[in-house]
Amino acid sequence: MITFVLLAAAFITGILLLVLLPLWRRKSAAEKQSTDSVNINIFRDQLRELDDDLAAGIISRERHAEARGEIERRLLEDTGSESSSTAPAPRAKKLTIAILAAAIPIAVTGLYLIVGSPQGVNPQASAGGNAPHSITAEQIEQMVEKLAARLKNSPDDAEGWIMLGRSYAALDRFSEAAAAYGQATARLPGDAQLLVDYADVLGMSQGRRLSGEPEKLVQRALAIDPDNPKALALAGTIAFEQQKYAMAVVHWQKLVDSLPAGSEFARAIQGSIAEAQALAGTGSAKSASGKSGNIQKKLQDPPSARVGGSIRIADALKAKAAPDDTVFIFARAVDGPPVPLAILRKRVADLPIDFTLDDSMSMSPDMRLSRFDNVIIGARISRRGYAKRETGDLEGFSKPVKVGSTGIKVVIDAEVR
Repeated sequence: MITFVLLAAAFITGILLLVLLPLWRRKSAAEKQSTDSVNINIFRDQLRELDDDLAAGIISRERHAEARGEIERRLLEDTGSESSSTAPAPRAKKLTIAILAAAIPIAVTGLYLIVGSPQGVNPQASAGGNAPHSITAEQIEQMVEKLAARLKNSPDDAEGWIMLGRSYAALDRFSEAAAAYGQATARLPGDAQLLVDYADVLGMSQGRRLSGEPEKLVQRALAIDPDNPKALALAGTIAFEQQKYAMAVVHWQKLVDSLPAGSEFARAIQGSIAEAQALAGTGSAKSASGKSGNIQKKLQDPPSARVGGSIRIADALKAKAAPDDTVFIFARAVDGPPVPLAILRKRVADLPIDFTLDDSMSMSPDMRLSRFDNVIIGARISRRGYAKRETGDLEGFSKPVKVGSTGIKVVIDAEVR
């Protein structure tokens, strides 16, 4: 059993790094009952440090994957695994990726089960000569159900409830994940990170909306730890959803100030800040260090510094979008940086829709429609309402058009892979 879980975890870790950005900072509750248990605890601590460094933008995803693979190889050697190498990951087929992506936290759950319940280990299985090198959807479900069954007999095991919540979330069973996190928070009410993790899955369970109970959980987390990165990120998202753009900027700016300058995470949050500032009408003033001349310069911009047209979603993709999903309509320069020159926020329920973009919707006085001759118009549907492009988003683009053009037609006809 030990060999199987360790090999499965090593085999599929690299795949999940492409789709998940862990922000969890959880201390292990497993007791050090043997040499192998001690090694596994050290392994967990090292992985948490790596995840924290990745979340803070200190290391790249490539470096994170390389370091994580090295830690797992050392663990296999230290625990006396009969196979010191793992099989190479297969080519990315949709079904395989879906199964493997879900398998990572489940494999970690397997490790937890071994450490947390050593009496459940089958010595004969561990000593067997043919450890499996793949994991099936059925095995994933069995591992989750095994943990759920064990928690019925050990309901006070907070760490077990956390693992179960993560596992259900990985399987997109968000209602069950929320219930598991609810059990965990009842036992660890002062854990800020746990509260925001609970808020996250609870929001997913109610249609990706953070209003109501998720918002209260985030507020509780911030009261305990005002600098918690995930709490600040979610607080900014909640304010943005409520169109309290200035408050969203406050939360996100505090988050950016705690991150290494120029990190990937910081840049992503800064993009959200710029969008909130633009929607609040404060972006230009902030970018120009408070110079009042910006308003006058906007009034002097030529009336042709705008583009207009219509946005619709392709029939084949309508079933993949919910009415309350966010639609971002933007223009970017054909020959220039990929920063939006103007941006407009709508909902899927508004589609099809006519739009107009102009300099008043810019995020920076130096990056405006009037500064460029040719632009591309894009429209993107974000299920989570995030300005940053994510896997699963729906999008469409126009051909290059001249600034001043009207009647531009954009069809949202592709899914981000």
